[in-house]
Amino acid sequence: MKIARALISLSDKTGLVPFARALTEEFGVEILSTGGTAKLLREEKIPVTEVADFTGFPEILSGRVKTLHPKIHGGLLYLRGHPEHERQTQENGIRPIDLVVVNLYPFQETVARPDVTLEEAIENIDIGGPSMLRSASKNYRSVTVVTDPADYAAVLAEMRAGGGETTLKLREHLAVKTFSATSAYDRAIAGYLNRESQTGSFYDLSLPLVTRLRYGENSHQEASLYGGFEEYFQKLHGKELSFNNILDISAAAELIGEFEEPTVAILKHTNPCGVGSDPDLREAWNKAFATDKQAPFGGIIVLNRPVTEAVAEVIKEIFSEVIIAPDFEPDARALLQRKKNLRLMRQLQPAGAGMLLHDVRSVVGGILVQDRDRTLLGPDGYKIVTKRQPSEAEMRALMFGWRVVKHVKSNAIVFTGEDRTLGVGAGQMSRVDSARIAVWKAGDAKLSLQGSIVASDAFFPFPDGLIAAAEAGATAAIQPGGSVRDEEVIAAANERGMAMVFTGLRHFRH
Repeated sequence: MKIARALISLSDKTGLVPFARALTEEFGVEILSTGGTAKLLREEKIPVTEVADFTGFPEILSGRVKTLHPKIHGGLLYLRGHPEHERQTQENGIRPIDLVVVNLYPFQETVARPDVTLEEAIENIDIGGPSMLRSASKNYRSVTVVTDPADYAAVLAEMRAGGGETTLKLREHLAVKTFSATSAYDRAIAGYLNRESQTGSFYDLSLPLVTRLRYGENSHQEASLYGGFEEYFQKLHGKELSFNNILDISAAAELIGEFEEPTVAILKHTNPCGVGSDPDLREAWNKAFATDKQAPFGGIIVLNRPVTEAVAEVIKEIFSEVIIAPDFEPDARALLQRKKNLRLMRQLQPAGAGMLLHDVRSVVGGILVQDRDRTLLGPDGYKIVTKRQPSEAEMRALMFGWRVVKHVKSNAIVFTGEDRTLGVGAGQMSRVDSARIAVWKAGDAKLSLQGSIVASDAFFPFPDGLIAAAEAGATAAIQPGGSVRDEEVIAAANERGMAMVFTGLRHFRH
């Protein structure tokens, strides 16, 4: 279908100017537009007709009504070649619109802001845009519809190859993509209003397929990846990612996001094996690796600074599945790429920006939905509950340990210094067992716990876990508090001269 007239109305104007210029200069397409899009085109000396001039009806109601008009939707929906449709369009002065280029008000971005008001959210609900997209997509046999700037090149390529026409195959593909986009947009609106109303009675989630995976957690399970994972991580080298790799990458990115100082973390099965911070990234690696030199085999390494050749030299000495960093210096990348199967992942942006608002898990007969655990301390911050105040060095260690223990499977116990982990106990049925494992792991690594701190993801239900940590050498503890036996635990700390901090917030991770 040869394109003679296009309607362009965009919030995201990426690539608009060269695309519109090609339409007008190469193919003589008449462009209809509105608002800011029309203004930009005029500034760029690209011929444009305002929709209000095309329809003969002004924009009204603060711009809420501008494209909702029979001359717009008639031009999109009428069946070309249908005798009755042709007659009615001629009688009513309706001219065909062959190309619709529209993306929608940024509703999702608006409601993602923590300070957004309900009024702002409502004003960012697009009405005319989805209506035009749906009309054009319904009539894809005759109309080309584009909602993603990434598709401009494909449309122009077909027009150049086809004398101004696009193929039915492309139009059908773009229509399906558009219906998916408008459907996701509607779900985002419904989901937000559902939450705001506090009477929500449904939960809906739909994400695009990224890739089919070879298998799931085990080889007999089928699996796929959905969503926008590739917007946050770019694979630079190595084998394709597995289901377990992706889980570990996500856990690693969440953990490293807790640290602003140069930090290296090593994870296995989503649990931290070791974490170290140091201005010298190689020294940060040494601290992390020293915590446990056995578990990292086949693990995940994550850094919050670019990988240098010096760091790559030490990292390459152990077998790892994945290394994640903001970037890899050329020499470091060349060195690591000698390992054919090692996956090198560039983290393109902080993981928090790409996390779903909710943590969703399947259960028998349905799903569980909860807010993500993005907070470290309770609303009142931390509280020192013992007679002895922590020293400045202990306080730094307590805050370091608290950031790490948040990412360890419950029951979680972590011994740390100011800038490194010393022993990690994860996922045990009792907290005292986790403490014993952490002590054993530190001993196995030949790391002294004298003068260390101990972090617990939830309260000590009895003094025994705290006593075990004190006997191992810990001089301070950090935990949420809230047990009916808090006074007994505080007394046990005071008897041993320990300092203890309550955070008012636990971090269970099942």
